[in-house]
Amino acid sequence: MSKGPVLIDLEDDTPAADVSTAPPVPDIAPPQGQAMQAAVRFAARKPSALARWFWGLALAVVGAVVSVAAWDFAMSLLERAPILGWIVTGLIAALLLVVLVIALRELAAISRLSRVDGLRRAADAALADEDLSQARAVTTRLIAFYKGRDETRWGSDRLNERMGELFDASTLLSLAEDELLAPLDAAASREVEAAARQVATVTALVPLALADVATALASSLRMIRRIAEIYGGRAGFLGSWRLTRAVFVHLVATGAVAVGDDLLEPILGGSVLSKLSRRFGEGLVNGALTARVGVAAMEVCRPLPFSKRHKPSTRGMIKRALSGLFSKS
Repeated sequence: MSKGPVLIDLEDDTPAADVSTAPPVPDIAPPQGQAMQAAVRFAARKPSALARWFWGLALAVVGAVVSVAAWDFAMSLLERAPILGWIVTGLIAALLLVVLVIALRELAAISRLSRVDGLRRAADAALADEDLSQARAVTTRLIAFYKGRDETRWGSDRLNERMGELFDASTLLSLAEDELLAPLDAAASREVEAAARQVATVTALVPLALADVATALASSLRMIRRIAEIYGGRAGFLGSWRLTRAVFVHLVATGAVAVGDDLLEPILGGSVLSKLSRRFGEGLVNGALTARVGVAAMEVCRPLPFSKRHKPSTRGMIKRALSGLFSKS
């Protein structure tokens, strides 16, 4: 009896599959700039009333406990070792003095941001009403605000000379943009481009979880703080966070964090998001969204609203910031 393999022919009437009728392979989701969008949502999120009460009460309780403990410690040390107790008491007093100075600086920073906001509102009102006297008042306040800064000294002198020759509110404020704010706009644009490059590079090269989100948030905070300083805001810690939240709320409200092919079209052209590697595409999208945040920060921190002639081009800023990160094939 044969022990070899047995070959059995089976007749199969099932027709061969037609490849042309197969459903298309679904496209991989294009890069969405998850890190930058997460950072924007985190900063723009409004805390609930319950959370504000919790943190307020928690800080009050912790402050009371620390104060009583420090007082008891200093008093008991004075009884046991008077010299050492006086030294510790002096250190505590010095710490309280430093805390007071920091609080005063924070209040001064918030007051300076309020001055910038007041200048912008007054300029908006002058342009809306075409009020020449109000525009001259805004220009005078603007000159005083930037008095003593080297980059605006020459422009302030020219603006003082020509201010009386103009009899139109929009022309006068446009001249103020040319003479005073043009160098500041250029410096702010450089800060935006540097932050966009940093976020794009870290997102593309560092595969660690949450590293891109932390980098996007930290870079945005630093960028907004620097832009505020360039325009004269000099925000402190609390002022910087308040300003950052205002910028991000503005972005969320206007939908400026939406991602589309037009975001990277200035540097790559065409429908590009689906053609990029996932990590590289996320880096470029996060960098482009950072540039959008920077433009919004310039609009919020600037003491005058942008005229059409001076309004920065987001597409052009994205192109300058990201085109050097790769070479076109």
